[in-house]
Amino acid sequence: MTTALIAIDWGSTHLRSYRLGQRGEVQEVRALPWGVRQLPDHGFDGAFSEAVEGWPDAPVIACGMVGSRNGWLEVPYVDTPASVAQLASALAALDTRHGRRLYLVPGVRDPSRPDVMRGEETQVAGLLATYADAPGSTDILLPGTHSKWVSVRHGRMTRVATVMTGELYGMLCRHSVLGAALPPSVADDEAFDQGLLAARDSGAAGALSRVFLARSLMLDGKLAPASVPSYLSGLLIGEELRAALAAGWIAPRASLHIVGEDALVERYVRAATVFGLQLLAAPSDTTARGLWRLAALASLVPPGVEA
Repeated sequence: MTTALIAIDWGSTHLRSYRLGQRGEVQEVRALPWGVRQLPDHGFDGAFSEAVEGWPDAPVIACGMVGSRNGWLEVPYVDTPASVAQLASALAALDTRHGRRLYLVPGVRDPSRPDVMRGEETQVAGLLATYADAPGSTDILLPGTHSKWVSVRHGRMTRVATVMTGELYGMLCRHSVLGAALPPSVADDEAFDQGLLAARDSGAAGALSRVFLARSLMLDGKLAPASVPSYLSGLLIGEELRAALAAGWIAPRASLHIVGEDALVERYVRAATVFGLQLLAAPSDTTARGLWRLAALASLVPPGVEA
């Protein structure tokens, strides 16, 4: 099988590399625990070597925190309104210790808030490539440690808004009184829904006024200790959706695309129904599609092979 491109999604805590064929199809995937926060011997070069070891000498492109201030090489942000073509024209080249040249994708900055994203812009590029016949205006939710709400208007990313849902969840479960001395957690859909409803019905006070309920409900015997994380997950995801509606990032009863890990997407899809929203899940290879699209626009792959 001919390899046309090696594509790398390189975040804070992990690295995923893709070997792509002549039409951008995924031929092989490697998942490594080398995010920019923890690296093997020989640092970035060592992680990169593992990511591409034994693969053909094809062009290599990477997105994510590898291009951040704490990454291998800082790549300046592209300001909104930003098109995929602008991102492709702003790739930064880096020569590695093993003689391969690596092209890094810039992030996107919304100076009006201000707000930024790195890695998610490539997911947006992949989504737009996947639905090439769709209207040029859409809203996209990219959940994760830091959820991103992105508006695309006339093919350009016009707004970036970050909600630290995943990080807040981790802090509450691991470093607060709410998660202290709890037994191993269990997935509890009923507790998750209970948290969603608490967020939805929190009114002007917002879900912060309901966070301590996770403890008081447990003390009253109305919430099992092992179900506290499920309750908090529902509460925080629900608050993210409530806030998005209140801020006008998404209209009531609207639909929007969602790109993320399958398990997390399932939780958001479940939550959206409580708020009268419809989430349209993107394919699991959306990041690889975005890297392929950027490489094609930057002429890193031969013309005429783009899917």
